[in-house]
Amino acid sequence: MRTRPFPPPDPLSRRTALRAAGAGALLLGAGGGLAGCRSAVSAQEGAAAAGPKRGGKLTIGINQDFTPALLYTQSGESFQNRLIYNTLIRYDDQLKPHPELATSWEYAADGKSITLTLRDDVTYHDGRKFTADDVVFAVENLKKPERSAQLAATARTVTGFEKRGEHELVLKLAHPVSNLFDLFEFMIITDRHTVDEAVKGTKLNGTGPFRFKEWRPGTALTLTRNDTYWIPDRPYLDSVELRLYTQPDALLSALRSGQVHLSYQVSGKHLATLQSNANFTIKKYNTGNGAVYVGASVHEAPADSREFRQAVAWAVDRDRVVKQALGGYGLASAAPWPRSSPAYSEANRTHYTHDPGKARQLLKASGVPTKHTLPLGHPTTPLHTSIAEIVQYDLQQIGIRTELQPSDPASFQKKLISGTMPTLWINGHGFAQVQPATLAVSAYPFNEAKNTSGYGSDAYTEAVQDAWRHKDPTGAKALARYQKISDLLLDEAFIVDLAVQSAVQVAAKELHGPRLTKFSYLDLDDAYLV
Repeated sequence: MRTRPFPPPDPLSRRTALRAAGAGALLLGAGGGLAGCRSAVSAQEGAAAAGPKRGGKLTIGINQDFTPALLYTQSGESFQNRLIYNTLIRYDDQLKPHPELATSWEYAADGKSITLTLRDDVTYHDGRKFTADDVVFAVENLKKPERSAQLAATARTVTGFEKRGEHELVLKLAHPVSNLFDLFEFMIITDRHTVDEAVKGTKLNGTGPFRFKEWRPGTALTLTRNDTYWIPDRPYLDSVELRLYTQPDALLSALRSGQVHLSYQVSGKHLATLQSNANFTIKKYNTGNGAVYVGASVHEAPADSREFRQAVAWAVDRDRVVKQALGGYGLASAAPWPRSSPAYSEANRTHYTHDPGKARQLLKASGVPTKHTLPLGHPTTPLHTSIAEIVQYDLQQIGIRTELQPSDPASFQKKLISGTMPTLWINGHGFAQVQPATLAVSAYPFNEAKNTSGYGSDAYTEAVQDAWRHKDPTGAKALARYQKISDLLLDEAFIVDLAVQSAVQVAAKELHGPRLTKFSYLDLDDAYLV
């Protein structure tokens, strides 16, 4: 079937859509993409009347430094990817793919090939034309183990390519996969000639709206406007600086003083102080951009006991995690799925609740000794530190003593990838916000082939592979497959989900138009300052 869902983006229609989205943000509520406070809506209505303005430097406050070695790994360090690079498609909130570098596609009825029609008017920042060879390279590059790309398994299902000119490409698949378009949104199209320089952070050559200017490790990443961007008259901004703030108070101070215009890393306790501030707009992405969890290394006692892991699941007060650590911007949930996911169900979400009595019973039934203090690892971000402290307290109430073991985010990510975590750890994961099979074949904590916890079983492998090896990710049969995965995750509890996170956008009132993709890449195509 030939699929041509939309023509190439039209600047005027996108601008109109953006204005409509801003004015209607409150109407979307929990079922839509964004929910905003009244000040956000009023400010956007004002911007709509004034219209976009060209020029200006946008400063963004981040709490994790750019890490070029993890360029192809989705993590907290992936924030800048969509500023420098493009992807083949972009999802909307309902996981419907829209054209980006691919303008249309034809998916074979048997799910074993897909034909992509590519844009023919795109150049890299160095002037080289984008062609089908760049897509071939992008797929092959993700297959390399050194890239640590979570969607490598999906990339490896592409077993062959057939070029039909410079801008038409057939991808041949070993078998159907339900998350092929997740790959197309995840996979940044980097320059195949400078990839070694890119992963060192010395040259980042893309097709995106901004060009790489300078990376000062531990300080900032600076980008400038791409005057030859393929979307006419975009971007509006002259430059962007992603400035590092490792302390939450420093980030808050920078926002209040006007040094920073935008951040998605404001700590939960500080969000409440900004809600009534007329100088800021706050937007919540309700489709779920990740979740926070307790991980367990199942080959280390006492986490090798399923009853012990279930005791942990019953012990933690998820509502407190949402209220205190997430500032109310989240959904207490024992399952990883946001409400927008086809795999979501209320029964899964509430499978574990805060029940210390039941936790103590399970702990006693497990027979594991509790006299030893267990390590509880976590990244040193304010969010994860706050959650670790809550979990430590709740576990102490049922007789499990822990010692916090903080690591800087980059080092923590490397431990996660290599599977060298302590007995218990705190972290966040993504991939539940896209097609459900992606979580279990791609995310390091859940990967059925090799996950951080060291968990594996024939039943888990069978359930995951069954959900993944189908072309259609929707429908009653697909939902039944996803439920099998959920049942195993909840019962085995090697990952104890605590809450689905809502990305929260804090922006100065003069900034309009930023958005996040499904993989939390920042899109500033339509952003402007007034």
